[in-house]
Amino acid sequence: MTHTHPHQAKPASKTLVTGVVVFYLVAALAMVMANKWVLNTTATPLFFLWAQLAIAALLFMASDALRLLPDRLTFNIETCRGLIPMVGLNVFGLSFSNYTLKYVDASFYQVARGLILPFTVCTSFIFLHSRPSLRILLCCGLVTMGFFIGVFLDGTPLSLVGVAFGVASSAITAVHSVVIKQSLSVVGGSALALSWYTNLLSAVVLLPLLILAGEGKDVLKLFFGIEELVVVEGSMSPLATFLWGSLITGVIGFLMSIASLLSIKVTSPITHMVSSAVRGVAASLLGMWLFHDIITTGRASSIAIILLGSILYTWVKHQESLPASTAPRRGSYERVKMEDIEANEKPK
Repeated sequence: MTHTHPHQAKPASKTLVTGVVVFYLVAALAMVMANKWVLNTTATPLFFLWAQLAIAALLFMASDALRLLPDRLTFNIETCRGLIPMVGLNVFGLSFSNYTLKYVDASFYQVARGLILPFTVCTSFIFLHSRPSLRILLCCGLVTMGFFIGVFLDGTPLSLVGVAFGVASSAITAVHSVVIKQSLSVVGGSALALSWYTNLLSAVVLLPLLILAGEGKDVLKLFFGIEELVVVEGSMSPLATFLWGSLITGVIGFLMSIASLLSIKVTSPITHMVSSAVRGVAASLLGMWLFHDIITTGRASSIAIILLGSILYTWVKHQESLPASTAPRRGSYERVKMEDIEANEKPK
């Protein structure tokens, strides 16, 4: 990958950067809203996730057959073995994320998963031996305070199960951001190959898990139950909602996997975090508009504090990295974390 450095020295055009950021903003919002739309009507969140992963894997194979991808896709058993930790974390992380969205409002989803940053700093310290500065710890403290404000001062009934799934999802995402670096080395540094393997293997692993979780009966009911086929006036049937939602989110997940290659090259961590802040606010507003969520003062304050802490963290990391140009571990860790967090908001 070192041969690409001369090209990376040339800054990307503003049009390209804007296009990538806008794409991620729109795609991530569409992913969350479509997921919530389906999860409001289905009792099979794991089967819904499997459908997303399977559709994304099929699109990878179709694109490869049509020679639309920059590299040919391969399948190697040794590579699969090397990706076991990555796939395991991906399956559980996405499953917990879906359960979080099922049990909490779309506007509260960001709060429920608000501990990603503190967990990421902790896992960086444990696994990468990257000792955080006092300013970094203060940013994490600010984010943690925002999370607890949202949980205890929201003012509306909250699902503690949904919050627990959100915390678990945040912890797994943080560990995932460390494991992804090792996983990239397994596939020769190709993010495209990693996305392909992760989608395919996650779908394979998830299929028996959803049966063990007891969703088999609900899956049969979804496709053959009378209630699921009934169309209520002004809305789709549960089966039609599931099928359309699976198709939409599967396609979006595939496109985001492809676009992540470009995003890593043209966006900086600061650009990414600012776009995440915009996305968080937009998600809350869309949740209020589409699902009639109630944005209380406590919830709004929580979201604002979490976003403020996250933006301050990104700014501090940027400032700390300026004189430390010889510290490649921190630099690559930022990039890996950016890609991983985006990937975990979609079927990857």
